[in-house]
Amino acid sequence: MLLGMICALASAVCYGTASVLQAVAARAAEPGTGSGLDPALLSRALRQWRYLLGLALDGTGFLLQIVALRHLPLYAAGAALAASLAVTALASVPLLGIRLSPARWGAIAAVCAGLAMTGLASGPPGHRAPPPALGWALLVTAVVVLLTGPLLGRLPAGPRALALGLGAGLGFGAVQIAVRLIDDPALPGILTDPALYALLAGGATGFLFLTSAFQRGSVPVATAGMVLAETTGPALVGLAWLGDRSREGLNGLAIAGVAVAVAGSLTLASFGEPPVEAPGPKSPE
Repeated sequence: MLLGMICALASAVCYGTASVLQAVAARAAEPGTGSGLDPALLSRALRQWRYLLGLALDGTGFLLQIVALRHLPLYAAGAALAASLAVTALASVPLLGIRLSPARWGAIAAVCAGLAMTGLASGPPGHRAPPPALGWALLVTAVVVLLTGPLLGRLPAGPRALALGLGAGLGFGAVQIAVRLIDDPALPGILTDPALYALLAGGATGFLFLTSAFQRGSVPVATAGMVLAETTGPALVGLAWLGDRSREGLNGLAIAGVAVAVAGSLTLASFGEPPVEAPGPKSPE
């Protein structure tokens, strides 16, 4: 349990810092001419060193997340990963030169309190055998979400960021569930496991949707949608089909902890993103 929570928090640090770096890089990438989801955006963003550094942090965070998902219930791992928004806020201070308001500090404190409550109440991850069709259902879901990208990218600016963020969260949520579903990672058996392909499709969906959302809309709105989808979906699957439970008599504390952590994260997102000033001399105030 302790190892899982440490890895989950370290993963949140990686993901939260990567989000700031990738948001800056995505905005700096030359925008495409189309109005829909732009696959070429990822290629343009990859020319930015900040995006590459963000990808390296994402890779490190993913390895830490795998360890966390093996040692924690999905709801606890999801609550810890929601803390990436708090990390994003803190990382914005040195990377974007912003100052955190007292309300933002309060939201960060709420995230930390929620994580502490969740950590105290979390039991071991469930070991119930999942339904045989769950892996295939996860793969179909990931592919369907990916195919909706061109439609979501054509939405008006306001709902587009939220829709792309929710799509990214569904993709990353599929990755979380798939990690728990893969029992034997050895070759050649894993090649016939639909959870492997759900993991790949979900990861591709998450990266493409989130990069497009950062470039085409509000970063906090997109991130809030991602947090909602990637925490609630896996948590429900873990409780319903994988046997995740809290410690005896601490169900209420676990629910409250997840709710407080997610609410604090969404509050951080609701404050809006800091303005990015264009280079050049500042006009006198």
